[in-house]
Amino acid sequence: MSIVYLLIEFLDELIYGISEAAWPLIRNDLHLNYIQIGLALSLPGFLANFIEPFLFTLADAWKRRVVILVGGIFFTISLALTGISFSFLFLLSSFILFHPSSGAFVSLSQASLMDMQPERREQNMARWTFAGSLGVFIGPILLSGAAYIGFGWRGMFLTLALLSTLILIYAWNKIPNDKTHITEFPSFRNILNQFKFTFQALRDWNIVRWLILLEFSDLMLDVLYGFLPLYFVDVSGFSPAQAALSVAVWTGIGLLGDFLLIPLIERVKGLDYLRISVILELILFPLFLLSSMNWLKIILIGIMGFFNSGWYAILKAHLFDSLHDQSAAALTLDNVSGLFGKLIPFGIGLAAYYFGIGTAMWILLAGPIALLIGLPKKVTS
Repeated sequence: MSIVYLLIEFLDELIYGISEAAWPLIRNDLHLNYIQIGLALSLPGFLANFIEPFLFTLADAWKRRVVILVGGIFFTISLALTGISFSFLFLLSSFILFHPSSGAFVSLSQASLMDMQPERREQNMARWTFAGSLGVFIGPILLSGAAYIGFGWRGMFLTLALLSTLILIYAWNKIPNDKTHITEFPSFRNILNQFKFTFQALRDWNIVRWLILLEFSDLMLDVLYGFLPLYFVDVSGFSPAQAALSVAVWTGIGLLGDFLLIPLIERVKGLDYLRISVILELILFPLFLLSSMNWLKIILIGIMGFFNSGWYAILKAHLFDSLHDQSAAALTLDNVSGLFGKLIPFGIGLAAYYFGIGTAMWILLAGPIALLIGLPKKVTS
C-alpha cells in the first residue's frame, strides 16, 4: 500500500529536481532577473501556505482520498501550463497553481503514510525521503540529457505532465477509501472549529521547536538547491548543463546518504546522528564558499549532500510524533511556520541582485547554526 505514496513523493521531487536545475535555462529563455527568480521561488509557496491549511482540515473533516486525487488533477494541469509558459507572469501563475495542488496530492500522501504505522514514523519518513531523493537525483541528469539533445526544459515539463497522469491513474486505483462515513461537505463553521483545535497545539513549545527547526533546516536543503545551479553558472563559470550535472553530484551522494539512513536509524537515535551532521555542515559549507577551485567545490558539495541526509526525515518525524495521531494538523502547522520560510528565497534573491550570489549564499549558514542551538538533548513527545 505504501508504494503509491512513495511514487507520488518520487514524482514530486523529480519535478523539483528538474525545475531547480532548469533555472539557468528558464532565465535565459524568459529573460528573468534575480528578483523575478526569487519571487518565483517564494511567492507561490507563500500563497500556498494560506490555502493548504484549509485543504488539510478538509481532508480531516471530510474525505482525504478525494482531496488527494483532486489535488493530483490540478498538480498535473500545472505541469502542462509550466511547459507552455511564454512569460514570467505565466510561469509564476503555473507555479502558484502547482504549490497548493502539491500540498493536497503529496503532503496528504505523506500524512497517510505516517498514519499507517505510527510506531515507525522515523523509519517511514526515511523511506519517504529516499524516494524523494531518488527523484531529485534523477531530475538534473534527465534535464542535462534533454538540454544536450535540444529537447529543452519545456519538453521536460510536458513529459512530467504525462508521467503525472499515469501515476494519478495508479493512485486512483490504489489509495483506499476513507474510513469515515461522513458524506456531507463540512460547513465553514466546522472547519473554523477544527482550525481552533489545531492551533491550540502552538501552546506546546515542543511542537513549536520542531516547526522552527524544520524551517531553518530547509536553508541547507531546498533553498540551497534552488540557488545552487545559478551559483555554479554565475560564480564558477559553468554552463547550464555543467551546473545541472554538478548539482547531480550533490543530490547523488545525498541519495546514498538517504539510503544508508534507513538501516542506520534502526540502530542509532536520529537526533544523535543529526547533531553530528550539523557540526560537519558548519565546517563544510564555509569551505565550499571560500574555495576558488571548482573541482574542490564539487567534492565539498558532494560531501555536504551526504551529511545533510536525514535532516528533513528526522525533524518531520518528530513533528508528527509530537502531535500523536493528528497528522493533518501537523501539516497545517508546518504550513503556518512556512509563511516565514517561503519568504527566505526572495530575500536571498534580493541580496544576490544587489550584492552578488556569492555573498548572498552566506545567509544559508543560519540553518545549521539554528539546529546546533535548538536541537533538544532529550526528546519528549
